[in-house]
Amino acid sequence: MEILIIIIAAIGGIAAGFGIAKFMEKNNVSNLIKNAKKDAASIIKDANLEAENIKKDKILQAKEKFIELKAEHEQVILARDKKVAEVEKRIRDKESQVSNELSKAKKVNDDYENKTKEYESKIEILDRKREEVEKMHKSQLNQLEVISGLSAEEAKEQLVEGLKAEARTKAMSHIQDTIEEAKLTAQQEAKKIIINTIQRVGTEEAVENCVSVFNIESDDVKGRIIGREGRNIRALEAATGVEIIVDDTPEAIILSCFDPVRREIARLSLHKLVTDGRIHPARIEEVVAKTAKQIDDEIIEVGKRTVIDLGIHGLHPELIKVVGRMKYRSSYGQNLLQHSREVSKLCGIMAAELGLNVKLAKRAGLLHDIGKVPDTESDLPHALLGMQWAEKYGEKEEVCNAIGAHHDEIEMKSLLSPIIQVCDAISGARPGARRQVLDSYIQRLKDLEDVAYGFSGVKNAYAIQAGRELRVIVESEKVTDDNAASLSFEISQKIQTEMTYPGQVKVTVIRETRAVNIAK
Repeated sequence: MEILIIIIAAIGGIAAGFGIAKFMEKNNVSNLIKNAKKDAASIIKDANLEAENIKKDKILQAKEKFIELKAEHEQVILARDKKVAEVEKRIRDKESQVSNELSKAKKVNDDYENKTKEYESKIEILDRKREEVEKMHKSQLNQLEVISGLSAEEAKEQLVEGLKAEARTKAMSHIQDTIEEAKLTAQQEAKKIIINTIQRVGTEEAVENCVSVFNIESDDVKGRIIGREGRNIRALEAATGVEIIVDDTPEAIILSCFDPVRREIARLSLHKLVTDGRIHPARIEEVVAKTAKQIDDEIIEVGKRTVIDLGIHGLHPELIKVVGRMKYRSSYGQNLLQHSREVSKLCGIMAAELGLNVKLAKRAGLLHDIGKVPDTESDLPHALLGMQWAEKYGEKEEVCNAIGAHHDEIEMKSLLSPIIQVCDAISGARPGARRQVLDSYIQRLKDLEDVAYGFSGVKNAYAIQAGRELRVIVESEKVTDDNAASLSFEISQKIQTEMTYPGQVKVTVIRETRAVNIAK
């Protein structure tokens, strides 16, 4: 029974607790709902406030943007109005100017009409007076014919003949005086122009130089350049045609050759070989070939710089190359490029003094000796050869004639030709300009090489040892060992019979056989 009571009490307690819990839960839910409603109302209120604020800001921004656009629009309108006002002002000024011009033109037209009427009246008066004079003249002629017994035509002929004789005598006297005065004046003016031209050009003296000095850091390099049993130096001399003198001179090697191009190729090749350190015959031939190509490029660059310095434009590329070659040529010891530049400047000065075309004169002065640097030998004089080149590469007729006539090989056809001749003489005849001895020496060495080139199978020929030795390199395919000996004898006999030279000339024929194959 007690257990039953306890169970009933427990169930009742549970039911009461469940009811209380439900009641409390219901109260809590209602409280939560009330709080949620309050929060929602607060959020909505805040949202409305924020929306109002955003709305106000956007309205303010829109108003500011409107004001800004309005101001810009007003500025554009003001600028446009200003331009329109300026245009209207210019139009008014133009209208005023046109009206003034019209009034002036009207005034001039009125004056012209008045003067025209005045002149017409004067012409009428003159016509009447001329008729009266003619009548009086006829009556006087009739009276004179009656008095003299001669007709008017006969008297006129006698008068004209007398006047002709008198005029002829006076004219001859006047012409003679004018010629004499012109001769004196022309001589004075010519001397003045030449003296002024010479005074305005300062140039250096020619230097006889057939050697170049290659400086080295130490004498140990000399042994490497000579090579084992002299093979390196022999290969270098054979490749360049330059005599290489290695003596007791400290830290220096002397390169001797009459041709400055060969000397420069040898000097640059030596510099590259010594800098690189690899010195052997194959390397020497490779470096010499590259250096020769480099010298060709330098020749073109020198030609371009020269024409730019002198202000000469439109020169053919081949003529530019010929101008560059002048750097390595000399005429009687005078550097040909320096001489041509000097003549070009002299011609420009003289042409300016005479009122002629300065640019054309400088062009002709620069090109006047291009015939002295031919690629191949020619029988023509250098002036005519240069003229042919100039014609070939499209130079003007005056320039071509000036080049061909500066040594009187052809007739001079323009004033440019005597200017070139005079300036060439000024440049070559001044003290210190040329050395006859060096030029004849170089010509003798060239003739010595040309003798060897006249034989079949000769590949290269180099005059060395100041013309005391002629080194001939032959093609191994065309000349045998037995023929090499006979060729040396034949060349020596031809030199002996055809040339005049001091001392003896040693002829050395070199034949080299090479077997070359390429591994691929």
